[in-house]
Amino acid sequence: MARDRVTIQDIADALGISRNTASKALNGTIGIPDETRNKVIKQAREMKYKQFSFMEDESKLSKSSRNIALLTENLPNTSHFGSTLISGLEKCISDEGYNLSIHIIRDIDQQSLSLPNNFDVSNVDGIICIELFNLEYSKLITSLELPTIFIDCSAHVCYPEFQADVLLMENEHSTYLLTRKLIDGGYKTFGFVGDFNHCRSFNERWVGFNRALTEAGIQLDLSQCVLDEDRYFFSTPGWADERLQGITQLPSAFICANDFIAVSFMKALKNQNHSIPGDIVVCGFDNSPESKIIEPHLTTVHIYSNEMGGTAAQMLLSRISHPEQPYQVSHIYTTPIFRDSTPDMI
Repeated sequence: MARDRVTIQDIADALGISRNTASKALNGTIGIPDETRNKVIKQAREMKYKQFSFMEDESKLSKSSRNIALLTENLPNTSHFGSTLISGLEKCISDEGYNLSIHIIRDIDQQSLSLPNNFDVSNVDGIICIELFNLEYSKLITSLELPTIFIDCSAHVCYPEFQADVLLMENEHSTYLLTRKLIDGGYKTFGFVGDFNHCRSFNERWVGFNRALTEAGIQLDLSQCVLDEDRYFFSTPGWADERLQGITQLPSAFICANDFIAVSFMKALKNQNHSIPGDIVVCGFDNSPESKIIEPHLTTVHIYSNEMGGTAAQMLLSRISHPEQPYQVSHIYTTPIFRDSTPDMI
């Protein structure tokens, strides 16, 4: 057959595949398995189909595998929304022919601004960061100039300067709504529990909490809040009890940055013979499994974590295909869930 008469249909027929599949393989369309793509390119070369100049270069053959690296300081456990998120994310990128490798960023890596030993930049197509809130280390990741998405990020990120996509759950408005409903229910004094500089999500929850108070003309008493650095919340089992003992007069409501903190402080309140919700009401955020087990059941905010995983994958795949597009900061809606820890809101 003459060289200039070879068509995509000829290549497809030789391989027993559809013309559409052969065309996508030759044009580098995402979603075509690497094995299929390489077979099509090889067949095209053998049949001397030269419409696509890249086929002359062996280096343009697809990698044997395509890799997405997930970087995290702490791999989320089953109680963390990130566990379900990673499952949804992995399924989505796997369907597109990518492998997911997980790399734990140790404290020593962050202090020295070093990449993990098992992280090979040359073999990575894109990066997903979760539970990684160190700003300087985040800048190190973005300096690699690889397609990157952060699922939540440092509270100190300035978006115009940050060269990566960011995906968050909606935080501000849900926390605002919880706080406003408590105000409408007659609660007058409030405390916030959590380090609002821990991450962007905590910061946005703090903003929503304060906005509701400001609109209602309520002055926040910081002595009724626990805003310590995040590491203290996880330091010792009795730390929450100690902090509560240091609050001279408890507020009528605690808004906590997440469910882990809320459950810890509910236990500490019970240890000090405070009734929930009789003496004080408590709200969390995450809709963790523990929120449905603790007594009374915890008012919280549901995160659509599986859907967030799929969205994160699509955002990253889009960035890989179109690296020149403007960076995105996206929020996925969340839903407040009212339970027995705030009975007036049910």
